[in-house]
Amino acid sequence: MSDKQTKTDVILIGAGIMSATLGSLLKELAPQWEIKVFEKLSDAGEESSNEWNNAGTGHSALCELNYTPEKSDGSIDIRKAVKINEQFQLSKQFWSYLVNSQMIHDPQDFIRQIPHMSFVEGEKNVAFLKKRFEALANNPLFQGMEFSDDPEKLKEWVPLIMEGRTLNEPIAATKIDSGTDVNFGALTRILFDHLKRRGVEINYKHYVKDIKRNSDGLWEVKMHNMDSGTIEHHTAKFIFIGAGGGSLPLLQKTGIPESKHIGGFPVSGLFMVCKNPEVVEQHHAKVYGKAKVGAPPMSVPHLDTRFINNEKTLLFGPFAGFSPKFLKTGSNMDLIGSVKPNNVITMLAAGVKEMKLTKYLIQQVMLSNEQRMEELREFIPSAKSEDWNIVTAGQRVQVIKDTEAGKGTLQFGTEVVNAADGSIAALLGASPGASTAVHVMLEVLEKCFPQHVKEWEPKIKEMIPSYGVSLVENPDLFQDIHATTDNTLGLVDHRKTDMLQEA
Repeated sequence: MSDKQTKTDVILIGAGIMSATLGSLLKELAPQWEIKVFEKLSDAGEESSNEWNNAGTGHSALCELNYTPEKSDGSIDIRKAVKINEQFQLSKQFWSYLVNSQMIHDPQDFIRQIPHMSFVEGEKNVAFLKKRFEALANNPLFQGMEFSDDPEKLKEWVPLIMEGRTLNEPIAATKIDSGTDVNFGALTRILFDHLKRRGVEINYKHYVKDIKRNSDGLWEVKMHNMDSGTIEHHTAKFIFIGAGGGSLPLLQKTGIPESKHIGGFPVSGLFMVCKNPEVVEQHHAKVYGKAKVGAPPMSVPHLDTRFINNEKTLLFGPFAGFSPKFLKTGSNMDLIGSVKPNNVITMLAAGVKEMKLTKYLIQQVMLSNEQRMEELREFIPSAKSEDWNIVTAGQRVQVIKDTEAGKGTLQFGTEVVNAADGSIAALLGASPGASTAVHVMLEVLEKCFPQHVKEWEPKIKEMIPSYGVSLVENPDLFQDIHATTDNTLGLVDHRKTDMLQEA
């Protein structure tokens, strides 16, 4: 029975970090606009944004080797690394604004400084890492990066990784202390608490059944209220779909031309977790390795110090898997249901082109616990099975679309798909995702509200001082912003602070 109909300015579908960020931006830029949020689950940040469902790395290309590919002439291309670093700086600036405005009370609840490191073995990989270091070291965004191929120095940096290691081949690492560990689940909940205080109506346990455009130009969302069992109809001038892996099926429901010829390939993940204090205290960094030959970028192995619920833990992974679900809480029919007449050729083309990925996923699914431990021991030679447990991470849906590279190209990254008139937008894709949420949501504002951007620009620059400016081309501005945001966000090495206080 349909017994509820409402009209509003903005509807945000999905209570994850993207909707939280867009809602927070809009409340500053257009406080008079009415915003409603609808989420299928019973709380905010329970799917992709949840702290157990992602790596918690503040992705800024400090350690992720796949952002700095080696070109055919042997040189290192740092353009993507610079781009991602600049995007993360936007997030830090906005979070700092929220702290200074007392909308976030304690930044340590969601962000901490953790060294970011790259770690490689083998003559070829060591040569690559050294060239990468030389390409980045003089760039203002990467100042402070150190390189070492001295095993004694590496024992100081990563004692747990070096303990019991047989040095049969060259070994090297880079280290930069300004990296971060970010609890995106906690940040999401903090932002939604703030939005609720600002009068935003947040509706949990509401499942979207359909999205259509009415003759008056407004978008109507047909909702199933899971508590009452009733059907609700909500209309809005603008809709943002930020439902993680669930965004693609919802985008397809809109029927907009921009939703055609796009598919999605779901990839699940596992992490190994250690909570043994004796082991945990021996490691204090996020250490990224190099993906194995033929493995996709999302498979880069890393050993991470994490702070979850103020408890220090270690995570290692990810181990990829396959599930036809588009969300961890989704349906086994998600993948099949996403195949439409307009994207079936695109999907089939991707299947043919991505045989290596298929083979890799099959191999990963077949791994035993002991085989996973063997991969962990490539990082921690002394690792003991009894210290490590498996947790299932979130589902990620990689975008498949037709590009200049051909039909059915698998996309690694995030992208905004919006109607030509800007009345509806959806976010698709995965990493670096949450780290660049502010950049992505500014893109949504520019694409969907071009008529307002000019009047909003002074406020945007108040919140995000480097908006519209290249930080790499303005190193003095970067140094000023970097120092200010780090101070506001309390980004100091808490381990060193604790040691000083004890002394």
